[in-house]
Amino acid sequence: MADLHIQINRDKGGIAGQIASELRDSIRGGRLTPGTRLPATRDLATDLQVSRGVVVEAYEQLVAEGFLVSRVGVGTQVTLKTASRAAPRQKTPPRPRPVRRASSALASAPPYYGHRPTSPDLSHFPRERWLAAVRHVLTTVPSEAFDYGDPGGVPELREELAGYLRRVRAADVRPENLVIVGGVAQGLSLVLHVLSRQRPVRLAVEDPTSHRQAPLLRRAGAHLVPVPVDEEGLDVRKLSGDAVLVTPAHQYPTGVVLSPPRRAALMEWAYAGDRVILEDDYDAEFRFDRDPVGCLQGLAPDRVILSGSVSKALAPGLRLGWVAAPPDLAEAVRRARGELDLGSPVVEQYALAHFLRTGGYDKHLRRMRREYRRRRDALVRALAEEVPEVRVKGIDAGLHVYLELPAGWDEPRAARVAQELGLSAEPVGPMRESAGPAAVVVGFARLPAHKALDAVRGLKVRMSGQNVD
Repeated sequence: MADLHIQINRDKGGIAGQIASELRDSIRGGRLTPGTRLPATRDLATDLQVSRGVVVEAYEQLVAEGFLVSRVGVGTQVTLKTASRAAPRQKTPPRPRPVRRASSALASAPPYYGHRPTSPDLSHFPRERWLAAVRHVLTTVPSEAFDYGDPGGVPELREELAGYLRRVRAADVRPENLVIVGGVAQGLSLVLHVLSRQRPVRLAVEDPTSHRQAPLLRRAGAHLVPVPVDEEGLDVRKLSGDAVLVTPAHQYPTGVVLSPPRRAALMEWAYAGDRVILEDDYDAEFRFDRDPVGCLQGLAPDRVILSGSVSKALAPGLRLGWVAAPPDLAEAVRRARGELDLGSPVVEQYALAHFLRTGGYDKHLRRMRREYRRRRDALVRALAEEVPEVRVKGIDAGLHVYLELPAGWDEPRAARVAQELGLSAEPVGPMRESAGPAAVVVGFARLPAHKALDAVRGLKVRMSGQNVD
């Protein structure tokens, strides 16, 4: 069953009509391809937080119009009679102009391996379904498929991913625009390597941002220019440089989402100066507080280079990700991948393609959204009850919370105490270029809901010295 990108305006009314319109547009635009199986009405109603009858009404309308077909025992599918239009071919973003490197004090922190605030709960990795996918690959894929292949990725996976990104992230992408990589880090490195082959890239980055990124980006040839992040995301008014790296769906560490006005301003900035936007689709799969927001790439496919991975949805250790870029740039990244290491392991690629095609990926994501939401709610509720002076910032999404600390709390000590209590936590100070309030980022993905209160009480005792009954 497919996961869906559907936006509804609850203030306008006519929710069934809005759902039908969103699905109709997705089918006409090719984001939902013929044969795609839609979620059960009960599941979609739960995801959208509407009554089941509203979804039933929307489905029935589209069945009557011929967009969907519903069969007992099979479910509701996009009719095979529906033809999707091909996405127009896009122009390649211009290569950034040469500039002198600006001074930057972004710290080059040593690499850290293992559990991070961004790590998923690996005990929920779908072992049986993944094993079934691997078995399917090993028993059906011809022997020739295990030879040196396309460094851009196996065609089957690019086909499934293109459909998934159109359907769920409202992306404007085709299989030939996708390159399979070993995660977002490698994807960004390859893109910057291509862009900086002949000219240096002055890359604007969010401030604060993950301190693990700076060394990687510099090594790929970028000169970093920090740009402040506030409650609306990246402050576009303060942008400078030839390109920008942005996490619009859920910024790390602050947890804010790029607001619609900032999105529009960012597009204007890119087109006005022939600039490039590197979009890290970080945490886009886990949005709990409202309807999902589509990726920037779908708004400007000729200016935005989209990177994503299955690291949060499945496991970082799979090292499977993708880059969606305009055709010429995608081809350059594909060639660069071939020059680097000849491409990603094929068994895992075929397995992920099978997992996407059979609905296992969507089903796993729906399950983990519900679980991570319970865990985040439990942590936030415990903080509000025990230490209300700690401010939880950012939207209800992702795998981490951003906590502004009360006066008198030392940032490094708070992070260290949280770690000793079994929480995954990091101080925000090393992630900043500009000064800001004391804060820590805490991951909740591996914190069971029933343990949240004890963890917060322990933090309160250790940080304040007060006894808790």
